[in-house]
Amino acid sequence: MIIKNRKASHEYFFLEEYEAGIALKGTEIKSIRAGKVNFKDSYAKLENDGMWLYNLHISPYEHATHFNHDPERKRKLLLTKREIHKLKKKVEEQGYTLIPKNLYINKKGLAKLTLALSKGKKDYDKRDSIKKKDEERINSRRLKELQ
Repeated sequence: MIIKNRKASHEYFFLEEYEAGIALKGTEIKSIRAGKVNFKDSYAKLENDGMWLYNLHISPYEHATHFNHDPERKRKLLLTKREIHKLKKKVEEQGYTLIPKNLYINKKGLAKLTLALSKGKKDYDKRDSIKKKDEERINSRRLKELQ
């Protein structure tokens, strides 16, 4: 099961990808398995030699008691020290942003987040990507008609 951040590819150029674990509460993982996640305006930030994920909305679990979680709390991302230092240099020196690309449950049942080192697109870049998607869609329709 993969939950994708579809808006991110429209807003950003992806340069590198990293896989990170997430420190979650019990009701959060149940909501993720139910697909109740919204990536709107979410990003990762370095604080105190740790990586934190902000604005990822995980809806409260429906069948939980009063021990439910806060939907938009900041969550710790689990990366190695080497990866954190590498990302810290790139974010501070070159002005890149860390955007969550997708969220999935791996074979062991753990929630993993694909984090992309990215640079924002300008308006003309966005128009070019829309134009390319439209052309690809038209070409795939033509191929289907020929078959």
